Amino acid sequence: MKKMLSLILCLAMARSMLTGCGGNEQTQPNPGNETNAPGDVSEGRTVVENGTYRVLYSGEVTTLNYLTTGTTNEFAIGANVIDTLLEYDNKGNLEASLATEWTYDDEAMTWTFKLREGQKWIDHTGAAVADVTAQDFVDAMKYVLTPEYASSTANLVFSVIKNAEAYYNGQAGVEGADVIDFSEVGVKAVDEYTLQYTLSKEVPYFLSMMTYVCFMPAYGPQLDTLGASFGTSADTMYYCGAYYISKFEPQVQMVMTKNVNNWDADNVFIGTIQRTYNAEAGTIGAEMAKRDEIDYTSLDSDIVDAWLNDPATKDMVSMERPSIDYNYFYLFNFNMHKLNENYTTEGMTGYSVDEKYEPENWILAVNNENFRKSIKHAISRVATIAITTGQSADPHTYVQNTITPEGFAAVNGVDYTAQDAFADIMAKDFFDAEAAKSYKDAAMAELKKEGATFPVKVLVRYNPTDSDWEKASTVLEQQLEDVLGKDYIDIIVVAGPSEGFLNKVRRSCDYMLLLSNWGADYADPETWTDPFYQPLNDDGTYGRGSRYSYMATAIMDKTAAADTVLEYFRLVDAARAITDDIAARYAAFAKAEAYLIDHALVVPYGTSVSDFVVTKLNPWEGQNAPFGVSNQRYKGQKLYKEFMSMTEYNAGATN
Repeated sequence: MKKMLSLILCLAMARSMLTGCGGNEQTQPNPGNETNAPGDVSEGRTVVENGTYRVLYSGEVTTLNYLTTGTTNEFAIGANVIDTLLEYDNKGNLEASLATEWTYDDEAMTWTFKLREGQKWIDHTGAAVADVTAQDFVDAMKYVLTPEYASSTANLVFSVIKNAEAYYNGQAGVEGADVIDFSEVGVKAVDEYTLQYTLSKEVPYFLSMMTYVCFMPAYGPQLDTLGASFGTSADTMYYCGAYYISKFEPQVQMVMTKNVNNWDADNVFIGTIQRTYNAEAGTIGAEMAKRDEIDYTSLDSDIVDAWLNDPATKDMVSMERPSIDYNYFYLFNFNMHKLNENYTTEGMTGYSVDEKYEPENWILAVNNENFRKSIKHAISRVATIAITTGQSADPHTYVQNTITPEGFAAVNGVDYTAQDAFADIMAKDFFDAEAAKSYKDAAMAELKKEGATFPVKVLVRYNPTDSDWEKASTVLEQQLEDVLGKDYIDIIVVAGPSEGFLNKVRRSCDYMLLLSNWGADYADPETWTDPFYQPLNDDGTYGRGSRYSYMATAIMDKTAAADTVLEYFRLVDAARAITDDIAARYAAFAKAEAYLIDHALVVPYGTSVSDFVVTKLNPWEGQNAPFGVSNQRYKGQKLYKEFMSMTEYNAGATN
């Protein structure tokens, strides 16, 4: 166990912060005192001490409740206002945060954390309320494991904490399940400042999970009082992080103010994060940055080259830190059943998509392996990624043939993606027009016998707040119909809602083919199975997993892909069971992932493209880890008077 922990915690970290886009519409200069900044990258730049960092955003959060949310946009809020037991520095080193020391007992499979004494909970006015204690972690986990709150990350707790899943299912009243009291769940406050977790199995990556939202604390008395109303507004939650939310008016503005009561306030350099809502943030951000009205914006690929070639703007352009904590892939939707607000079929009839898209016909098509492979080999990922990179970056750099990105994990000096199971997958690009047409011919012959009609209608959805996604969807339509023919497939590109896209589209299964992504939650390849793997329940049904493509529907509906999906689940189960041999564990997960890709149950796409940005932050100063929420924090970063240039950015990359 200790050897495995050492190996995993020494993984190279290659991802950094993800910031929202924009600024605000005020024209006054940043408040604060200006001083010269030390350091290689920022030598000669001027720090705005305790200043206001102004950003625009176009996608509003639906909740502030970090214990229930499942979206990156909302994780970023919790990351900045709630501290975790541990955190990562800007080099990817694991450090103390709310915990000052921690030990592991192999025989009892228990982790014990000693908490930092004197850390305060504060309210939305900045007033201290109470001390942060071990019981706050216990109460927060009980909240996560209470079914009526429908936490999107509860399944992550299921996977590691003793009796967590049994308690959750017992509370839900699953037939035949024992009702377990919460005192039997593997989390307890040994004393006021000593917290203990008991694991359900050996978990070599457990410490890396401590930076994730479902292991964050919350003030127990407030949870008891508010219940489902917790985190619905700035004044319905307390804060213990680097910042607190001092103002929040949805679709107007959110203000996060420095928490001077935080234990590490000396390393919080930005005084205020001022986030202003504007539905056109992606369109107006560049001009507002040029007028120095905002401190950050991403640059649309259409204008990057012009900015870099213009003497007036070329030194304002830099990039986001390279990242591998998110990987993208095309999902096939295996579930055409209509879902309720809890994303189950209970009490629901009908289809998850409009009947004009012929969902019954799609069910036949998506369960046919040759049909899925025809699509897999007809997509030129370089062409669609090039829409985002423009002419200023090489799109080949971002293409990934696996779900687990290159550089995320290694064992014995060998990258995870270099394992034998991936040899054929990594050998060449998937795009192969002749192979695609061959799979098309085979699929048409098989599907006609099953009663399918052609062309198969394929609903492709995109989020309209992302102009590059819209363009890429149009290119995807052209690619697939040009290679495969309109006699075979009819790609129908439809914009999804700009608000609540994940809930209304992906989680509700209102799509057939969707570009989606996943971010690592902890330092192990198992984290990359979460979008696809669904655990088998005691009653023979399958858990919801992470509410992605619902592949278990094929098993429960006994469709043509049932055996294929079942075998993938079996391979994941086998890999998860290996906890004492890191090489064998990684090899087993590689075998499962290769099977997933070989059978085109999903089509790998690529890692996040490093956006060209205009920013007054130095991305190399931010916390850095390819999992959890550390890289979404402003802590440790300084606000500068000047925008960062590519020269300064490149200097940071070499330090």
